[in-house]
Amino acid sequence: MNKVFKYGDNVDTDVIIPARYLTASDDATLKAHCMEDIDADFSKTVSAGDFIVGGQNFGCGSSREHAPLAIKASGITAVIAKSFARIFFRNSINIGLPLIENVQLADGISAGDALTVDFENGLVKNLTTGKTYDIPPAPLFLKKIIAAGGLLNTIDKNKG
Repeated sequence: MNKVFKYGDNVDTDVIIPARYLTASDDATLKAHCMEDIDADFSKTVSAGDFIVGGQNFGCGSSREHAPLAIKASGITAVIAKSFARIFFRNSINIGLPLIENVQLADGISAGDALTVDFENGLVKNLTTGKTYDIPPAPLFLKKIIAAGGLLNTIDKNKG
């Protein structure tokens, strides 16, 4: 079952992936140290398909691309937050990590809740509470970037 890891406001890139691991580029190392300075058990308990929910300004701090890479390497389906730091937002899209910016949704989800997300139709269902939330469906160009696994993959696909 896909579960939620919930964090507060201003989760910065230094706690998403601490600077001491910025020389790593392999998924296993990034996953092993993702969120460890804010949630020591994250890498041991996260499963493919899980979600991160944050508050305001998620991904603030330095512009390191390692932060969304570490989250993606952890198998996170999407990050839901009230708002995202702009550079984190762009880096996430560039690597194909889906983000959902929605205050009502972020407030209505608790740690441990089970979710499903239908990106195509713009629906998020909290299986724990039974509540359903409408989100704007992603534009076609964004769906293509996410489906391709990132911007560079999208560009490579369009070359041929």
